Amino acid sequence: MSISKNLQAIKSILPDHVNLVAVSKTKPISELMEAYDAGQRIFGENKIQEMAQKYEHMPKDIQWHMIGHVQRNKVKYMAEFVSLIHGVDSFKLLKEINKQAQKYDRVINCLLQIKIAEEESKFGMSKKDASTLLQSEEFSELQHINVIGLMGMATFTDDMAQVEGEFKFLKSTFEEFKIINPELETISMGMSGDYKLAIDCGSTMIRVGSSIFGARNYN
Repeated sequence: MSISKNLQAIKSILPDHVNLVAVSKTKPISELMEAYDAGQRIFGENKIQEMAQKYEHMPKDIQWHMIGHVQRNKVKYMAEFVSLIHGVDSFKLLKEINKQAQKYDRVINCLLQIKIAEEESKFGMSKKDASTLLQSEEFSELQHINVIGLMGMATFTDDMAQVEGEFKFLKSTFEEFKIINPELETISMGMSGDYKLAIDCGSTMIRVGSSIFGARNYN
């Protein structure tokens, strides 16, 4: 199936309250434009330089989401244009985003990444650390960031019961945090292999790549 048909098929089953991030990492601009022409406006990248390059060459009504692990020294390359940063996993990173956003007189939306998977390789804050951060005075002083929700990456496994448990943990964490901060609105969880389950567990934003663009080319 073509990229536009793939998009159509996914969007046809998405509830109204769920946003689709087309994960376009490693894909050429021609393929992103195929998705754009089919109506897609939110694209997710995991490398800041690649995202900045695509931003330069593509229409300016696109929302660019940074979905990968963020190194603090690279925030400056996306601060001018990024719409949402999914993987905020420390207060130091939040402070850097705030500092760089201030230079452009912007407020950048962010999601706190909660570690829900058992894999060591996955990034994220513990529930306790995230809760402490949201209630801290230092956090309240950051004027150029806006934490709008949480993000999580489930364990890479065929055991869907485990994945479901991890998604439900993120959802219940979100509900608890919403009491602290009623502004929270986004739960970013679910990818090509498990987005239907993620939506059933309360996701409001899914990150889908291979089901739209086909297998990735890492060569």
